[in-house]
Parts: sequence; structure tokens; C-alpha cells
Amino acid sequence: MKLPRRKFWHLAAGAAALPAVSRFAFAQAYPSRPVRVIVGQAAGSGSDTAARLIGQLLSERLGQHRPGAAGNLATEAVVRAPPDGYTLLLANVANAVNATLYDKLSFVFLRDIAPVASIFRVPQVMVVHPSVPAKTVPEFIAYANANPGKLNMASAGIGSVHHVAGELFKFMTGIDMIHVPYRGTTPAMTDLLAGQAQVMFDVTPSSTPHIKAGKLRALAVTTATRADVLPEVPVMGDFVPGFEASAWLGFGAPKDTPAEIIDILNSEVNAGLANPIIKARFADLGATLLPSSPADFGKLIADETEKWGKVIRSANIKSE
Repeated sequence: MKLPRRKFWHLAAGAAALPAVSRFAFAQAYPSRPVRVIVGQAAGSGSDTAARLIGQLLSERLGQHRPGAAGNLATEAVVRAPPDGYTLLLANVANAVNATLYDKLSFVFLRDIAPVASIFRVPQVMVVHPSVPAKTVPEFIAYANANPGKLNMASAGIGSVHHVAGELFKFMTGIDMIHVPYRGTTPAMTDLLAGQAQVMFDVTPSSTPHIKAGKLRALAVTTATRADVLPEVPVMGDFVPGFEASAWLGFGAPKDTPAEIIDILNSEVNAGLANPIIKARFADLGATLLPSSPADFGKLIADETEKWGKVIRSANIKSE
């Protein structure tokens, strides 16, 4: 991803912390080579797709991905990179989860990654196999209470967004379900469609086609408001007050990256999110765009880290 130098001139000129001559020189100096975005998820994943959309808009194909260890290797690579604005992390909810899930990380995410800009939030949706008789969340809770330990809850793996959302639901409702972790969303969805698992807290992009085809039943979306891609599906908070869970993406940089560079990147990302083409593509994914300041994104990360830390500790979730 290389940001066009011409687009930065007027942005750098607005940086109040720099004198006029320095601002002009700074705009010319950065960026002078491609900016690398490291994605901790596999090629073809939702995160990878989103990163490529943003990267394409910012005029350069993303150059390098480093998947593995639920994003921890990618994060470590960015933590160790020079704080010069040329290496960014595609941060997501896994970073907030991993802060508590893993005991011996070589970094502290909140300390070692500087927030740059949030990109979007994607709703999750509670879906059940048609063999489950429940048509609503209250009916599902009643059914689960009548059949303790007999419902399998699929997820993309221990500590995945599917898993922690399901554990939050279990905690807030007091029901008993068996967590069945898979190695990714695809095998989890395959078993859910086959009836080997009965429920899943999936993200809308992968579940919506099956819901619309009648292969899965949606009981509720997990965000605070209804999802545009599933407008007829109610909000979980209507039945479980205070419940909220979602997947999100944003950019982070190594700590000590100059504020002027972060501000430039933030402005460019926000400008990209205002692009009608990007809006339409992300709307197709069911995403809600999150243009923000670095401070706003930092608060989101801190709040999510605290929230999922409580869930992981209360459910005694251990990493694989």
C-alpha cells in the first residue's frame, strides 16, 4: 500500500504542531516508499479482503502477509518494526482477546501498538440449525435450559470472536452449551449446516447467504442496532440487556511512531472510508464504517480488551 504523496501535502500543511517550512518538507518526505500492512489472518479471509480493499484505494497492492498464532506473529512483527510509518498492523478483535487469552506474549498490545484508525465493525448473528425448535432467543434459552449440555456451539477456534461471543451469551443467560472449536470458520459452518453443531455466533458475511437460503435460522444480531443486511432480525440486547459483540478492524503502528505520521495515515484512511465505492463494498459485507480519530480507536481497543478479558477469565478459557 503506497499513499500518493500529492494527497499528503494539504494534510501535512494542516498539522499545527509543525512550522510551515517543516510541514512542507515532511509532506515531501513521507511516504517515500510503499507502506507495508501486515495481516495476521489467512489470505482470502474477511480481514484480508478488507485490507486489500483499503489498500487498493490507497493506490498500492498490499505487499506482505504474515499469518499464524491467531495474529500474534503479525503483531510481534509490527511491534519490532521501526516506528517510521512504513509498517502497519491490521488490528482486529483477536488482538483484544489475545491480550488475556495468552499468558506469555512478548508484547503488550495496548502499550506497544499505537492506534491509527478504525475501519469498520461487522455484526455477529446467532444462528441455529433448523432442527433446533427455537424461533426466538427466549425460546432458545428455554430449550437450552431443558436440555443442559446437549447443544453444541461451534466456533472458528478457542478465543475466536465466535467463541467469546458465545461464552458471553452463556454467562449472561446462565445456560449450558458445549463449545466445539474448529480450525476456522469454514469447517465450523460445514458442521453447523450438517446439524453436527446446533448453534453458532457467526459474523454476518459468512452466515447471511445460508440464512437467506433457509439453511440456518437467525435468532438475533449481536450489535446494538439491527444489521442492514438482515433488517428483519432483532437485536440480542432486546432479550439479553447489555449484550453486544462484534468483529472490527483498524490499523495500528509501532509505538513511538511520530504523531504527525499517524495523523496523516488517519486522515487518508478516513478519506478512503468516505469513498462511495468502498462504502458500497463494505455495505455488501454488512459492515458499519467507523471513521475515527486515533484516540477514538484507542478507546475502542481498550474497552474491548477489558470486556473480553473479563469473559475469558470468568469462563476460564485457555489458549490452545
